[in-house]
Amino acid sequence: MLAAFEKGIGKPPEELSLPSMGLQNSKTRQEIAETLRVAWPEATMYSLSNGNFLALSHEDESPTHPRSIVVVDDVFCIFVGTLENICDLRRHYGLSRQATEAMVVVEAYKVLRDRAPYPPDQVVRDLEGKFAFILFDAKRGTLFTARDRDGSINLQWGMAGDGSLVCSDNPKIITEACGKACAPFPPGCIFMNGSGLMSFDHPLHKVRAIAREDDDGSISAIIFQVDLLTRLPSIPRTGSAANWADAAAVNEE
Repeated sequence: MLAAFEKGIGKPPEELSLPSMGLQNSKTRQEIAETLRVAWPEATMYSLSNGNFLALSHEDESPTHPRSIVVVDDVFCIFVGTLENICDLRRHYGLSRQATEAMVVVEAYKVLRDRAPYPPDQVVRDLEGKFAFILFDAKRGTLFTARDRDGSINLQWGMAGDGSLVCSDNPKIITEACGKACAPFPPGCIFMNGSGLMSFDHPLHKVRAIAREDDDGSISAIIFQVDLLTRLPSIPRTGSAANWADAAAVNEE
């Protein structure tokens, strides 16, 4: 899978550009899209406004980690992997037995979107399995990305030459698109434009960028990790959201 979104939507963390010569040889969204068309001519590609796009190829697909893409009411979702509790999730969201993992994620997002204050960490915490997904709500310009707790599915993100956010499960594609300005997407985390990067198991703690240096003292890589020693200020919630927040706090203590 591959997705690229302009800086105004994706707002990639600035730390992604810190590795030495990070943005050198990186490409623009248009150049990345053209490279994709040549490398994956059979890929399904959705071109959105302002050069943003999502694409999916089944090349070298693992039978245990299938890839799928779905579009429902202008909500696009690429899903890689499987959900172990998909039957329970179908019942919870009132979906048919034919609903795929990608459809379940779209429905979960719509609940998050339409029934505020519904915490995004609770939505993803209910997903059990090995997965990574990229979701984009074209009507609202909302980007929503997540990776399972164990990092079972490869997911990389990076900053393109024009400042765009690029996400893919293919490390080679990310390197070609972003040069060294990329990093593994942290396991057990979600990213939403507007709220940024957060852990869905530890939502009250900040996810920090950790710089790694080479022998010359230059930054060679960036890794994002949950800082369990720093607690984020929380906004009081009401109703059921308050119960979820209290439960999260108890679990972390």
